[in-house]
This record gives sequence, C-alpha cells and structure tokens, in this order.
Amino acid sequence: MKVVIVNTSERTGGAAVAANRLMKALRKSGIDASMLVRDKQSDDENVISVNTSWVKRKINFIRFVWERIVIFINNGFDRKNLFAVSIANTGTDISKLPIIKNADIIHIHWINQGFLSLKDIQKLVQTGKPIVWTMHDMWPCTGICHHAHECTSYIEQCGNCYYLNSNSKEDLSHTIWKKKQNVSYKNIQFVAVSNWLQDILKMSSLTNASNSQTIPNLIDINLFNPIDKKIARKELGWKSDTKIILMGAAKLNDPIKGFNYLRESISFLTTYTEEESYLIVLFGEIKDNPNFLSDLPVPYVHLGVLSDVKYIAQLYQAADITVVPSLYETFGQTIIEAMACGCPVVSFNNSGQTDIIDHKKNGYLAEYKSSEDLAKGIHWTLFEADYNLLSKKAREKVADFYSEKIVANKYEEMYKEFIYDK
Repeated sequence: MKVVIVNTSERTGGAAVAANRLMKALRKSGIDASMLVRDKQSDDENVISVNTSWVKRKINFIRFVWERIVIFINNGFDRKNLFAVSIANTGTDISKLPIIKNADIIHIHWINQGFLSLKDIQKLVQTGKPIVWTMHDMWPCTGICHHAHECTSYIEQCGNCYYLNSNSKEDLSHTIWKKKQNVSYKNIQFVAVSNWLQDILKMSSLTNASNSQTIPNLIDINLFNPIDKKIARKELGWKSDTKIILMGAAKLNDPIKGFNYLRESISFLTTYTEEESYLIVLFGEIKDNPNFLSDLPVPYVHLGVLSDVKYIAQLYQAADITVVPSLYETFGQTIIEAMACGCPVVSFNNSGQTDIIDHKKNGYLAEYKSSEDLAKGIHWTLFEADYNLLSKKAREKVADFYSEKIVANKYEEMYKEFIYDK
C-alpha cells in the first residue's frame, strides 16, 4: 500500500510535526508512506518537495504572498488577523505528479498558506483515488478561519466575519464558504484529531454530510519517556529544589496560546506558597514584542525556538509540571509529549485537551479562562496530589492511546476499508 501524506511543511507547525510522525510510524508498520510538501527541512528521501527549482520556489513564495495580499485588502488594509485566516485562492496542482499518480491513498493534512488551492483539492478528488483529510484545525469546516472562537456561523453559512471586522453577509468569508461547497467533500474521508473537533465537523454545513471519524495524533513513546528528574535536571544544569513550570508553543505570544492566563495564575500561585521557589521555563517564538515577558512575577528562562526533539523531551523529563493555557487545542501535541515523559499537565477544560487529560487522575482541567483555577490546578498538582501516581497515570494514558503502533494501526485499518469501498 502506497500512501502519500500532503502537508505545507515537513516540520514547521504542529500539523507538520504530526504528519511527519505519522509517515514514520506508517513506514515502521510496513506501509510505503511518503510525504509531499512545499517546504522541506531535512534530507529525508521519503519527503518530496514541489520546490524542485529556484523558479518554482519563487513562484510558490509569490502564491503565498498573493493570498495574504487578498486577505489584507479585504480586511481594510489591516494586518490584524492576517494569518488567522486562509482563503486557498492559489496553489500548486499536484494531481499529475508521479508521487500522486502512484499512490493508493492521498492523505491531506494542513495545506494552507498558498500550497494547495480549493481547485487543487478538487483536482485530487477527481483523480478517483481515495482521499483522507486529517483536520488539525477548523479550517475545512469554516469559510476562512482556522479557529472560530465563539462564532458559530459555520453551522449554516459564513459571513459578517469577526476576523475581517466585517458587517457584510457577502464578505470574503462567505465567498470562500460558497467556493468550498464546490469541493466534493462527500468523496473525502475526514479525520478529526479530537472528539471536540469531530463535533464541530458534524455541525458545519460544509462537512456534516461527509464520512468522518476521530483518530488522535501519535507520539514516539520511546523518545518521549520518563527518567529520574534529578538526572534530567543535572544534565540541564537546573536546581533540584526549584519547582519547574514548563510551557511551550510555536508562538508564545499568539493570543490563542493563552500565555496571559499563565502569567496571572503565577501571581495567584505565589500568594498561596510564598516560601516556594519557582522557575518558569518557556520555549517558542515571541514575535514583535521584546517586552512580552518583562512582568513575570517569578524568575524565568526563555529558550527560544527549539527543533531538537531529544532536547525538548529532556525539558519535559526535568520539569515538575507543564501548563497549557490555550483557548483552543484541537488536539494538544505538547500535552501528550509532557505526559509521555511523566510530566503532569494543567490545562483548561475545553476543546481537544479534554480527550487526553482525565481530571485529577493524570492531570488537572481548570475552569475555562480562569487564571485562579489554573493556579489551583498547579498548586494541587505540585503540593496536594500523589505526584508519583499522577505521573505514572499520565504516562500510561499516552502509552495506551497515542503510541505510534496504536495510531498507525487505526489509520491502516481505515485505509484498507477505504480502498475496499472504492
């Protein structure tokens, strides 16, 4: 069986990490899996880029810029929310590439920012090959947004878009929503990475008639595994008597990642336990805001953007707790990474993380958008819970549900059923 996984990037972004991990897990299980991307970042021979020449690289960059220009104009020349939406108005026709022609299954993941247009997706459907589309955010279900926040227009039809500051029912979001109706979604097998996302898929007027199921992202539990925290801290040069609170994100100052809730929760926490010594360890990009961390109430270390997964695993192994204060997590990749390393996680009780964290069994689910309850969750985890048992249960949950073998087998079964049905 030949499977081609299609994603904008090989490694950049949560969807890319998940798609790349899936390719490797499928190959371990004996499936001939490869990855087709625009942006390749390694020398992996199983990853193929459409940027095969300097000219094609420049053309694809122009496609990326053109999409943003159209959004910028329709947003009244305001850069706000410029990357919170995508319109897939331009892209690369990959339907005639040998890697696509030779595939038994075409498995789409995240294809935005000028990689595939809606017409390109329709051309893939028209090949007659089985199409699987794993959703890593809400974009396939909405007109243009990746996360709808409190907006529910996607249930019927988009328009009056929050992200465009629009008062028009016939705005860009409605235009793209209508264009998505022309894509043969009924011929695509959708996969949601969480039950929360599956519920949204079933509510959306675009996807509610499509076949779908929930299959989570996976993780290498041999790479992300628990070790003695004293050993992990010694290797990193961290003190053994300090409570280490870890948070990581692709972009720390993205409002969706909820860093301000962590900031506020630490202020609450220090009033509960003034005698304790805390260190906040952060990794991820901070864009266009050099003073973003200036008023943290306890010492912190910002490690910047990290790509070494072994080093990232070390951070989880050494930390006492990982906090994920996101407003939305379609799944929660950092959550399973931390838990696989025996590091309990505190997060909010909404969206995809509720599939992973079992409240007060392997972590803590705080009341949504409550910094005070987030602080209580951190305090409970560090000082009230049976920490060793909590860590053990966190590891067990990941091993039982999100290991490479378990998730790859679910996809293999789905592929076989899909091929048989075709």
